[in-house]
Amino acid sequence: MSKEDKAARLTIGYYSASTPITAISPLRFERAKKYLTKKNIQLVAGSLTGKQDYYRSGSILERAQEINELIHNADVDVIMATIGGTNTNAVLPYIDYAYLQQHPKTFVGYSDATALLLAVKSQAPSCRVLYGPALVASFGEWPPFVDQTWAAFIKILTNNCQTVTLNAPAYWADEALNWNEYQRAKKQLKNKWGYTGRREGKLSGKIIGGNLNTIYGIIASKYFPKLHSDDLLFIEDAEKDAATVEKNFAMLKNAGVFDIVKGIVLGKHALFDDCGSNRTPLVILKEVLDGQDLPIIYGYDCCHTVPMLTTPLGARAEFDLSAQTVTFSNY
Repeated sequence: MSKEDKAARLTIGYYSASTPITAISPLRFERAKKYLTKKNIQLVAGSLTGKQDYYRSGSILERAQEINELIHNADVDVIMATIGGTNTNAVLPYIDYAYLQQHPKTFVGYSDATALLLAVKSQAPSCRVLYGPALVASFGEWPPFVDQTWAAFIKILTNNCQTVTLNAPAYWADEALNWNEYQRAKKQLKNKWGYTGRREGKLSGKIIGGNLNTIYGIIASKYFPKLHSDDLLFIEDAEKDAATVEKNFAMLKNAGVFDIVKGIVLGKHALFDDCGSNRTPLVILKEVLDGQDLPIIYGYDCCHTVPMLTTPLGARAEFDLSAQTVTFSNY
């Protein structure tokens, strides 16, 4: 069966656990729905679609109920965030993990959706968890980037226990343009992943993590997965300044995370503010590590820049920097 045939059988239910994006960005929301509908995806709207409670889509319990309704909907194959935000972590105690463990689904999202993704990974491990596109933010994007994001997503999603290899995109962009209406083509930057390790540009292990600023809100809880010595810690962020980035990297160090994991996969940081320092997130991370010999893949395209690769959390990941590829298995 082709990827197109598999996609045609998919039903995606979407939710807004934080930012009420379906209410405040209706043009991009409609464009995203049209894009997926043309791909023959069946869509199921969450109960808070089109609703807004100031900075959020609804109360904590209402947002949890929206997700639980999708969990209990037998027609829904994939549960996808519409966007991120700030406070998805508030709904975590109210999710029906027990039912989900017995009736597993695939969860997809990025940014603040990290909280739910990691909670599902730790509390309902029978589920597939993908750090990947969000409905409005990702599929409301314009070509050519939206098509590249879709291609990576559907390749990972429709994989039936096979090894999957993704190539680093040839170009990337992070300009804050074209959110609602098209203004102009985004400037495309040549792309290349980097590596600080010593072993011929190769790094492998079980990949786990997500948005670092969101991890900040769950790292000491039961919803953050237990780390192991073969793990690759994947972290990315967007629109933060150098001070915040240093704080969050130091949090990981102080929590002992860097003493456990095998290596770090650092995503691109969209619209980073260096506070006039000319320091990059990589430079700040190296300073925080203070000489610790921990290999780092950097510039990875599973983040807030476009196009976005999809990363199956908990999968075996093998990065080959000479080939500019990542191969996933066992997810």
